[in-house]
Amino acid sequence: MVIARNPDPASRLPFLLRLPLAGGLVFRTSDTWPRTKALFCYPVSTDEWPGTPEIVEQVALRSCVRRGAAIDVVLDRGRENRSQIVFTKARGRDAVFWQSPRTRKQARPNVRTPVARAAGVPDLTIVVDSHERYAYKFTGQQAVTVTRALPCGDYGLVVDDKLVASVERKSLADLVGSLTSGKLRFAMAELAALPRASVVVEDRYSAVFKYERVRPAVIADGLAELQVRYPSVPIVFCETRQLAEEWTYRYLAAAHEWAGIEDAARERITPKQNDAAAEPSTAQVRAWARGEGFDVPDRGRLRPEVWAAWRSAHE
Repeated sequence: MVIARNPDPASRLPFLLRLPLAGGLVFRTSDTWPRTKALFCYPVSTDEWPGTPEIVEQVALRSCVRRGAAIDVVLDRGRENRSQIVFTKARGRDAVFWQSPRTRKQARPNVRTPVARAAGVPDLTIVVDSHERYAYKFTGQQAVTVTRALPCGDYGLVVDDKLVASVERKSLADLVGSLTSGKLRFAMAELAALPRASVVVEDRYSAVFKYERVRPAVIADGLAELQVRYPSVPIVFCETRQLAEEWTYRYLAAAHEWAGIEDAARERITPKQNDAAAEPSTAQVRAWARGEGFDVPDRGRLRPEVWAAWRSAHE
């Protein structure tokens, strides 16, 4: 099995996977192994394999056999050695997924998520960060999505043009990577500045202690330290991506209800300003200046002497 960098910069799947079966099979894929979730694969012609590939990983095979609609792949190494390439259908379309025994087990939590609207909110509007890759669609929930840049988090709730709640989504690998690099600390600090925020992880907490690239104690201690430092931003572990999406929907719906009925929420979302210290808008000063006989333009910035005259008149 050979994995190389995808030389196509426009592709959202950065790796190429090649298997020595049926004259050679090549797939575009998003990672080098299905560690935390099944990976979507896109089969392509062998002509897409570069002449001088940038090899990322090359492992000998014990077995590579096609059985029906799946290819069983067994690598010649001790860990992370068994996987399947599965040809199936997703939403009526042909699809290929690369899964391991752990991700296959996670993909079947044996639960059915409810279809009832969360917190009684019809058609909850969820803002999805424009930088979010493979974003939640919320197709199974009573919600609509709007894509735009968010200052923090991946999914947000906006009330009166203010971001009042946000959820940061993490796979286990992304969680560990951002934790060890220090990025998660800055993300938590930004989330803590919001009235309501959380981090949702698409895996079990027990998976932390099975992680192989970083010592589990380092991960567990780092997460505990962040929760003590930022108690207002819970880190919630959900078993699968589907359950993480369901939790995100219901969390934001609860935040919507909280923002609408609690007096404390209203004060935090739209704090009262000191009228004496509040500056007027440019349009208000322009209208006042014209009434006082000043020659001011119809648009653009006002001259400093106009502002000085307004402040002098309203001391």
